[in-house]
Amino acid sequence: MNWLLFHTARAFLGLVQALPLEVVARIGRWGGGVAWHLDRRHRRVALGNLERVFGSEKSVAERTAIARENFRRLGENYLCALKTAAMSPEALRERVEWSGFREKLPRDGRSAIGAIGHFGNFELFARIRDEAPGWTAATTYRALRQPGLDRVFQKLREQSGTLFFERRTEGEQLRQAMGRGRVLLALLSDQHAGDRGAWLPFLGQPCSCSTACAVLALRYDAVLGSAICYRVGLARWRLEVGDVIPTRNDDGTTREIEDITRDINSALEAAVRKDPANWFWVHRRWKPPSKWQAAREPDSSSGPGTMQS
Repeated sequence: MNWLLFHTARAFLGLVQALPLEVVARIGRWGGGVAWHLDRRHRRVALGNLERVFGSEKSVAERTAIARENFRRLGENYLCALKTAAMSPEALRERVEWSGFREKLPRDGRSAIGAIGHFGNFELFARIRDEAPGWTAATTYRALRQPGLDRVFQKLREQSGTLFFERRTEGEQLRQAMGRGRVLLALLSDQHAGDRGAWLPFLGQPCSCSTACAVLALRYDAVLGSAICYRVGLARWRLEVGDVIPTRNDDGTTREIEDITRDINSALEAAVRKDPANWFWVHRRWKPPSKWQAAREPDSSSGPGTMQS
């Protein structure tokens, strides 16, 4: 079965990469539209999340339209990610705009951490190395349960030159890379963070939030900011780097992990409200607190030794 999955995935990947990007995007949008009608479970999750966040601001018809477009964009972005991963830097520059990136790179040799989320074709952040000669790009991932599929996706990702670290098993390798400096580390920061996340509001609703960006920025004295991938047209994206998020107070003392994480959440929230259909509404973001979290103060977290991603 593993062998079959590996070779089937490779054949499908080869087919996608042989097609023009706009054709891939249109097929993806069509597939997302089909999924909207067939995938009842994720449709219900998306509509429930939208009601939770926008119930008092948008009508049922408006929320349904956002959810339907969200499914189409997910199909477009997933399929396009397979194509863009193998495109040349020159070809990508015709489709991708980097906004505010070069101006905000640290010039003192420090590393930089970007808090990203499931916005648009976020896999494009793996190509950040094309725009930053002399820097090492890195991120984390979670291995798939099917080893054959995981091998296919990892071989695809490795073409970018970005370092990928399995978040559950390769924490030490990530720490060694960060210790060398001049690393651009992008971490997904918008999903449920489990028992050890900080219990903080996101889009007005309390939930478990990852503190990984704040923890690592403090640990390695790295510059911290947000970065969002916006869809600006069919198979076209703009990757925007936000303002620097301070990790120290005016007097030089270290800011609290929770306060830094709140600032990250604010940047991600602004991106959701700017283009609601661009975010990942099919994820169960607002799960109830675990017994461990419920026993703690609402705004407390695990402290600076915790790493979530």
